[in-house]
Amino acid sequence: MSDKHSTSTAPRIVHARRAPPVLVCRKCLKRSDAGRDVGRALKSELKAARRDGTKPAKLVMAGCFGLCPKGAVVVASGASLARQDYVLVDNRDQVPRALALLDGDGGK
Repeated sequence: MSDKHSTSTAPRIVHARRAPPVLVCRKCLKRSDAGRDVGRALKSELKAARRDGTKPAKLVMAGCFGLCPKGAVVVASGASLARQDYVLVDNRDQVPRALALLDGDGGK
C-alpha cells in the first residue's frame, strides 16, 4: 500500500545570504521606557554592520524569553542562545556593545 503524501526527497540545508538574525523580546520592547529607542538603534546598527556582499541581519520580534527584567530589553542571537546567554539592554547607547556580546566578542 503506497501513501500519496509521502515524498522520497530528504530535507535540505540552505545557507542564507544575510547575517544570522537578532532576536528581541517584543514584550520587553513594549514595557521598557527606552524600548522604542532600543528597537530603532538595533535596526540601524544591524544595517551599519553589514558585511560586503551580504544583506544586513534581520531584527526578529520574539516571544517572551522568561527573564522579564525591569526596564531592560532582552536580546539574543543563535550564537548567544547556544551559549545560553542573553543580553539586557537598558538604553540605545548600549546597543553596539550588546551586538558585540551577541557575537561572542567579550562575553564571559
